[in-house]
Amino acid sequence: MNEPVGKVRQLRLVVHAEDYDEALRFYRDVIGMPVQEAYAGDDGALVAILDAGRATLELSNTAQVEMIDEVEVGRRVAPHFRVALEVTDAAGATAGAVEAGARLVAPPTETPWRSLNARLEAPAGVQLTLFQELDA
Repeated sequence: MNEPVGKVRQLRLVVHAEDYDEALRFYRDVIGMPVQEAYAGDDGALVAILDAGRATLELSNTAQVEMIDEVEVGRRVAPHFRVALEVTDAAGATAGAVEAGARLVAPPTETPWRSLNARLEAPAGVQLTLFQELDA
């Protein structure tokens, strides 16, 4: 049987990072998402694709975001939204993220669906949920 045309093979979240270096440091070094691929282009365009386990987080600077929007849409349209990352220790990861510069919005709180979730304002303007599944 043939694979359907357009079958999704990867989810890639693209985030516009005004302070690209700070965002890369935070997500790579503090949160622990290793660089899977990285590229530099014309006019200072930078992109790093970070391994997020079952997905990737792509951090792009302004030049890269503008170039992609221009190619795909013809004008600037890229928005921001919340990112949720599963971690093994939500309390420890939250403390480390805050120590590294993230702003705590809500501390780790047990949810009705049995996870421990914390909400942060993280580098690159990302509203970030760090969550730990409580039932293995």
